[in-house]
Amino acid sequence: MIPKISLEQWAAFRAVVEEGSFTRAAEVLNKSQSTVSYGITKMEERLPSSVFVQQGRKAELTEFGKAMYRHATALLDQALLVDQAAEYLASGWESEVVLAVDGIVPMDRIFCGLQGFSEESPQTRIRVLETTLSGTEETLLRREADVVVCGSVPPGFLSENYGVVNKVPVASPSHPVFSLEAPITEAVLKQFRQVVVRDSGTKRERSSGWLGSEQRWTVSHFATSIEALKSGLGFAFIPREKIVKALADGDLREVPVNLGREQQVPLYIVASAQSHAGLATKAVIRHLLAAKRGR
Repeated sequence: MIPKISLEQWAAFRAVVEEGSFTRAAEVLNKSQSTVSYGITKMEERLPSSVFVQQGRKAELTEFGKAMYRHATALLDQALLVDQAAEYLASGWESEVVLAVDGIVPMDRIFCGLQGFSEESPQTRIRVLETTLSGTEETLLRREADVVVCGSVPPGFLSENYGVVNKVPVASPSHPVFSLEAPITEAVLKQFRQVVVRDSGTKRERSSGWLGSEQRWTVSHFATSIEALKSGLGFAFIPREKIVKALADGDLREVPVNLGREQQVPLYIVASAQSHAGLATKAVIRHLLAAKRGR
């Protein structure tokens, strides 16, 4: 179905409202006053009610006209976004970038970079996949993501360094491990339940860090494991950046182990189609790296 009123007519209507007169609207639109007046007249003929009422020498908006002005403004703004999107696509900017982020990565670091990207390319959608271990690598190998932030890089891919995260053993202050003499040895730690985050890959063959306890509970996300730890259900190795507040508030406490108190895990940024990455994909990587350097 074709609209009865063209975008050009709605644009003339909005200009008349915002400029306050047909004369100034014509100047803004770079048209003659008669052209603007004719367009508004034809528009009103197609509408079920008048948008203007004459008050002396000045045309005032009717209540119907005020409602139409709001709709016209939204319509014209949306049309402008469509034009901008077309320009982005024609210039090589993708309409969407898929970003896979391993669960070990601090998300505040990611969102800081994406904020900068959104200001440069507001028309490009971002889809974030939250993955773990081999599940993150699978998004690369299967080309399910354009950009991947991970803790290890499969063979055949080039990467940019994205810093490190430090995993530390923590538990609730009420956990019985803190009633023992420090430092805690590996043999002692094995006696307690460990909470681990599962591999999100389809084969789920990968593990990360120390997995010495026979008693083990497996969850899907670090956020879940942190809540389990706060409830006193076990201990776990958690990225320090994910538990800064919990440590400061006393909800969690570092377990004083004798060895391996901090496990450093390097992080990398990888583009899945490195030689064919689009402009938006390259911009996402650039902003993520800039945010990391600015920390």
